[in-house]
Amino acid sequence: MFQLHPEKQDDWWEVEALYDLCFAPGRTALSSYRLRDGVDPITDLSLVARDGDGILAGAIRVWPVMVAGQLALLTGPIAVHPTRQGEGLGGLLIRETIDRARRTGWHRMLLVGDHPYYGRFGFTKLHDVVMPAPTNPDRVLGLDLIKNAWVGIAGPVEKAGGNL
Repeated sequence: MFQLHPEKQDDWWEVEALYDLCFAPGRTALSSYRLRDGVDPITDLSLVARDGDGILAGAIRVWPVMVAGQLALLTGPIAVHPTRQGEGLGGLLIRETIDRARRTGWHRMLLVGDHPYYGRFGFTKLHDVVMPAPTNPDRVLGLDLIKNAWVGIAGPVEKAGGNL
């Protein structure tokens, strides 16, 4: 059983260590990190998952971005500790984040990932949304949190001004 809570400042180093463990060295050099520089993650949507002993098992962070003048949620990174993978925790984190985003009035989410995995949560390829290079355009996926939220939205993904 996992307990999900919004990430607190005290969780930051532990979450960073989890991301370092789960992702390749140089992850912060990815273009998506330039969209996050100087922008705080959205606290209510950035979650940590702890087991019954309080040990960090997984985390997800969500950031505001702009696409064609419209706010969107850049979802990720999402990580599950290697010893906890295969227990459904990644899916739990994603579904809870989607539910919280809907309840708090957000319209659209995007992420960079594999469609075979994220498609089961409703994410589809965004043909007209462009992440900064060198992102593979086939991995740019979006989810409507309200009906047709991505219809007519086209252009580059840009850093959101200020913090939300």
